[in-house]
Amino acid sequence: MTEPGDWPAPAGEPFPSGSGAPAETSALGPSGWWQPTEEMLSPAPVGESAPGDAAQSVSAPAGGEPPRSRSIAAAVVAGLLAGVVGGAGAYAVADWAGGEGVATVLPANQPSGELPALKAGSVAAIADAALPSVVSLAVTGKGEGVSGSGFVLRSDGYIATNNHLIQDAIGGGQIVVTFNDGSSVDGEIVGRSASYDLAVVKVARKGLRVAPLGNSNAVRVGDPVVAIGSPLGLTGTVTTGIISAINRPVTTGGSGDQAFISALQTDAAINPGNSGGPLLDAEGRVIGVNSAIAAIAVGQEQAGSIGLGFAIPINQAKRVTDEIIAGGKSPTPIIGAFLDTEFSGPGAKVKSVTEGGPAAEAGIQKGDVITAVNGRPVTGAIELVVAIRSHAPGEKITLSVKGKGEVTVTLGVSNE
Repeated sequence: MTEPGDWPAPAGEPFPSGSGAPAETSALGPSGWWQPTEEMLSPAPVGESAPGDAAQSVSAPAGGEPPRSRSIAAAVVAGLLAGVVGGAGAYAVADWAGGEGVATVLPANQPSGELPALKAGSVAAIADAALPSVVSLAVTGKGEGVSGSGFVLRSDGYIATNNHLIQDAIGGGQIVVTFNDGSSVDGEIVGRSASYDLAVVKVARKGLRVAPLGNSNAVRVGDPVVAIGSPLGLTGTVTTGIISAINRPVTTGGSGDQAFISALQTDAAINPGNSGGPLLDAEGRVIGVNSAIAAIAVGQEQAGSIGLGFAIPINQAKRVTDEIIAGGKSPTPIIGAFLDTEFSGPGAKVKSVTEGGPAAEAGIQKGDVITAVNGRPVTGAIELVVAIRSHAPGEKITLSVKGKGEVTVTLGVSNE
């Protein structure tokens, strides 16, 4: 979040941080649904980097209609399963950067003897091919040490992972990258994007096995998937499931480092430590970067996987990581309009526009209500920011404005 205010964040831009949640805004809304605080939903210039672009709704046991924004807030705090909402039955999104589990777990030993040949297309075949490209990361720095996952982007040592996993190593920390064969090497941060919760780490190795990338735009609900990573430090863990939903708006992070993700949702088991690991399709290609989960809070603790995991689509992740490798950072798209956080929808209400910005040039004015992006409806401000961040600066998008029809906006770049 960049500055105080309501949701006046330029669509797609960072949301200015608020001064605190108003009295009527609580963690649990009147209907029992989780409600984001004003700080989480403070104005972000639509299209610019908002302090948390994606959000998706998570319901609590209480009845009633969910808020129109249907947004799930993810509190991503490295090293902790930090729940946004306390109390039994409440949902909270947590990050993957996990520590050791409670139980003592010894390495798995493969029984001796001949193994049957791998069947093409089987989970075993997918795992066998993918594991050499998946790594675990141990990060130490400002706080307690955390662990997570990543995968090889390029044979000359570039590795993709989550920003929330490696951010504590900035300014003097250490990242140790361990490969599937058990060998380890130090890693250096090439660059990162808090807006997209992505980072690239470089190791001094050549000839690495590269993880093949798929097409996340071709993914359908019900497609089988495989997740690989190091949950609770258990390296090389393979889990399976399906794509449960696509374009799920999810926001992770805290003030100043929120990420907005138009996520792939999966029921494949994902737990702390899976952060940054790959989500694979039936062909063994990476279609997402595992980044967040929804967990049931029991008292002050959160349970593990309940089948609600979220991954950054690989098409978006590839653009961002390519830009990071090329220049150390990835620009965040904006439209130059702040949104009204108190507007109940449907749609996102513009609170103000930046003079000379993309929205102003397209004729968008204070008070306008944006109801869709490229024909896809948006129910609230968070969904609008998520939709904008799924594009790149310079791209043209079509916004549907209530009472005005469709307008074309050329996305600008956040100054942050």
